[in-house]
Amino acid sequence: MIRVLIVDDHPIVRNGLRGAFADVPDIEVAGEAGDGREGVSEAVRLGVDVVLMDLRMPQMDGVRAIVELGRVAPSVRVLVLTTFDSESDVLPAVQAGATGYLLKDTPPEELIHAVRAAHRGESVLAPSAAGQLMGRVRRPTGLALSDRELEVLQLVADGASNREVARQLFISEASIKTHLQHVYDKLDVRDRAAAVGEGYRRGLLR
Repeated sequence: MIRVLIVDDHPIVRNGLRGAFADVPDIEVAGEAGDGREGVSEAVRLGVDVVLMDLRMPQMDGVRAIVELGRVAPSVRVLVLTTFDSESDVLPAVQAGATGYLLKDTPPEELIHAVRAAHRGESVLAPSAAGQLMGRVRRPTGLALSDRELEVLQLVADGASNREVARQLFISEASIKTHLQHVYDKLDVRDRAAAVGEGYRRGLLR
């Protein structure tokens, strides 16, 4: 039996997904969560195998939740299920550790197949998401991070705010913002969560 957790901030979506698995003998919806923070907590508490993860949610977004799950429950597979398929959505999710990336208009039978494949550790990508990744692969890789940039990124990954990082490193908050922008440019990402995900993917972070 594959135990699934549905993480989405819309109750109607959660109900619809639960219904899609109602008559599937080898898949059980073990629980639901309305945001990423609750999703991480419930995934650990319920001991699920696969998490269906939306991306844009309150409290903690999907990318950050994927990173957190990778730290506290690395055996859990995450299958992103969202309405967004732009590069700025697909790449951070995959870099953070998502096993698959599907859109919410995916037919139920394909979603069921994807959950089974994700449980086996196989990558499952919507065609549009696969196209975004192919475009990224064809680009040159970024430059190496400096020691200070790595230090800043590690503190951000540990959950520190810009102000807290500045206080710990005895430099200005403006300098932290500058260092982070350099990190974003070198890792070819757009925000903190994506930078942390890419940092883990490249083995730059503890």
